Amino acid sequence: MPATDGEPLGERLARLIGAEGPIPLAQYMAQANVHYYATRDPLGAEGDFVTAPEVSQMFGELVGLWLSDIWTRAGKPSNAHYVELGPGRGTLAEDALRAMRAVRFEPPIHLVETSPALRQSQAGRLPTARWHDDIDSLPETGPLFVIANEFFDALPIRQIQRGANGWHEVMVDWRDGTFSPVTSGPPLDALIPEILRDAPAGSIVETSPAVEIAARALAERIAKQGGTALIVDYGYVGPATGDTLQAVSRHGYADVFAEPGERDLTAHVDFTALGRIAKKAGLVVHRPIGQGELLESLGIGARTAALVRAAPHRQAELVAARDRLTSDGEMGRLFKATAWLARDWPEPAAF
Repeated sequence: MPATDGEPLGERLARLIGAEGPIPLAQYMAQANVHYYATRDPLGAEGDFVTAPEVSQMFGELVGLWLSDIWTRAGKPSNAHYVELGPGRGTLAEDALRAMRAVRFEPPIHLVETSPALRQSQAGRLPTARWHDDIDSLPETGPLFVIANEFFDALPIRQIQRGANGWHEVMVDWRDGTFSPVTSGPPLDALIPEILRDAPAGSIVETSPAVEIAARALAERIAKQGGTALIVDYGYVGPATGDTLQAVSRHGYADVFAEPGERDLTAHVDFTALGRIAKKAGLVVHRPIGQGELLESLGIGARTAALVRAAPHRQAELVAARDRLTSDGEMGRLFKATAWLARDWPEPAAF
């Protein structure tokens, strides 16, 4: 659907639905997030949400040391590449690469990012980076050292809901001046894992073709070229039922179906589905662990203490940041991490 200059996305979607009928939820989410990320920097106190790298430099530093450890034990390949998917403002990469330089690991930087606003912010921190619209355009030779922090959660999902006559697709309709979910179309029972097919009426199963495509492309590259990927996101071990689609605006939850394109839409990541794709491509996949467990294993306690010694006046701030990243009641349990490695590559720390 062509855009009309200056026309809000909500009006364009309403016009599309009025002409063609309800659209799939995945289409609604995809168009909303493309507009959202293309038109703003959503991060930080003045934005809509804060990610782990923005909470503290310690997150990126420990990620950089994790990558450096694998690189060192893999024989320090000279043709390695640093790759980040959805790099936000470039904060994580800046902190990780600083830690990597301490062991003379200084690979070229590749950022998979489509947002003009965020690319501009990244360029200020990472002037030597190369930008890519997708995974397919990454270098085709040399091992890839990949970080994907809160990348997969923003990719569009399908929802399939069980009704009285089977499982049907969740669509988005425009009625009485508002967007709302409806179910329609042919039965989709065959798409539901057998263990979930008898779930109670009203149950929802989420899948994401977009996640599957990106994960497969990434896994196949690592299997062919060597390297590793560290994936950190909020999610679950599937298969499972549940509606995890959410909208965030001004650091609070918002209505998913209000003002499309003006708030961040995300859904929890099925780490089991991710791992299955990577294993099929021939990678070694390590079980998801909590972000708190990952950071504690990598030494966030010692790093916090070192920073406090260097700046005693920041003690409360640094301890609060550590707790936010690691405690079960904050980001420590909800956010999970999994590691992918090419065959015969070193075992990763923490897993």
